[in-house]
Formats: sequence, structure tokens, C-alpha cells
Amino acid sequence: MAEQKPSVCIIVAAHKQYRMPADPMYLPLHVGAEGKTDADGNELDLGYTKDNTGDHISGLNPSFCELTGLYWAWKNLDADYLGLVHYRRHFAIKRSGPLWDRILTYRELKPWLGHVKVFTPKPRRYYIETLYSHYAHTHYASHLDETRRIIAEKYPSYLESCDRIYNRTGGYMFNMMIMEKKFFDEYCTWVFDILFELKQRTDGKQKLSAFQSRFYGRVSEIIFNVWIEEQLKTGKLKKNEILEIPLIHMEKINWGKKGTAFLKAKFIGKKYEGSF
Repeated sequence: MAEQKPSVCIIVAAHKQYRMPADPMYLPLHVGAEGKTDADGNELDLGYTKDNTGDHISGLNPSFCELTGLYWAWKNLDADYLGLVHYRRHFAIKRSGPLWDRILTYRELKPWLGHVKVFTPKPRRYYIETLYSHYAHTHYASHLDETRRIIAEKYPSYLESCDRIYNRTGGYMFNMMIMEKKFFDEYCTWVFDILFELKQRTDGKQKLSAFQSRFYGRVSEIIFNVWIEEQLKTGKLKKNEILEIPLIHMEKINWGKKGTAFLKAKFIGKKYEGSF
């Protein structure tokens, strides 16, 4: 009998048409599809699976960002491993070669399947900022403060991990991951319970720009690290069951603009109002 290959499905969160990876383990997903129409007033069709099918929260995309895709994958997909990447950010093991040829493939992933339970991006380092202070300078600290209160109330055993992560100078960002389904389910149950409670407590309490309103997706980037920390602390995950994979950006980052915005946020309190 032929060996059964572990199945992997990684959604590629996208809100517009874009070149997609060729490997069949990737599923292009139109996030925020609910209510979107084309120039003729017809339902917008990017040619991708839509996140407003089955059990979904597609309508929350303006504030939850790619998390509407994560929720959709959690509720509607079944595979041994599930994951999320972005149309313009991908995992890549190869260090050289044409950009699109470097995107992680099933063949590259397969040797680790069954041994590694959680794949993450390489950590992003802030060096002169903690995760909390960087968020407080570029967004609004009250979001993280309320999240901490929710964790203290609903998941008190996680509070020590929360405080430890808030004070770290780097972490896994972008809500990118590939996880064994058991851990994927457990993480999504935990994170959406917290985020839905956060939404209930914060809706309409603060006048925010469209960009700053997307804070649920940003909060989840930080508390993903809290969840990982707690799994390691309790022994549910071992260090050798987590593999960090470099990521690549499919578009150039304006580092000058990003650096200037970072310094303005840190020293004169000017919040971010756009991506880079």
C-alpha cells in the first residue's frame, strides 16, 4: 500500500487579483468578499474561493483583515495541516533564485510534516521597542490593555505568557502560520473567543480612521505569540515541534518611508495611517 501523504491546505488571503503560487497546496481566498461588487454592480468575482461561503465572518474584514480568511479556513476546510499566507507575503526556504520560484512548496515542507506541529515566520525584531511599546506608538495601547484584561478574565493561566510577550522586542507577525489541524483548531478557538469579546467591548467606543480600525488583525499578531508561549510553557508544544521559516515579500518595501514613520510614531506620537 502506498504511503499516505499528509494533506496541507494553505489559504492565500487576497482582496484583488494577483499572481498565485502554482503548488496545489495553496488555495487563493478572496477575503472580505461579502458585499463586494464590480463596476457593473454585479457580485465581485476574482476567480478565487470566497470567504463569505459556509460558516463565515466575511463582513468583519474591514476591521479583522486576513482573520476573516483564517476563520473561514477553520470552519470550512479539512486537512492534516492548515495555514495562512498573504498574496504579497510567502514562506520561502530557498535563499536565492527568481522570487516566485522561491515560494515554499509541498515537496520542501513534506520532510517536516508529522514531526513539526507549527510552522511560523522568522521573528520580526524591533530592538529598541517592545511589542507593546511599538504598538502603543504606532496604534493605540488601549487595544492591548483591553486584550490583556480579557485574557486575565477568560484565560488567567495565559496572563504570565501575555506579560512576557508584551515585553519582548520581537515576535511572529503577519498572522502567518501552518499548523497541524489539532493545534490550528485549538488556536482559532482561543483567539476568536478573545477577539469577539474585544469587539464587543470596543465597538463604537473610539473614533478611528479606516486604517486604525483594522486593529483586531494587529492585536492577533501579538497574541499569536502569547498562545505559542503558553503551549511551550505547559509542554503542549516542544521547541523542536516549531519551525521558523523565512518569509519573502512579493513587492518592494519602502524602507525609507517605513523608517521615517516609525521614528515619527516613537518620538512625536504620530500614528501609522497606511502600509508600506
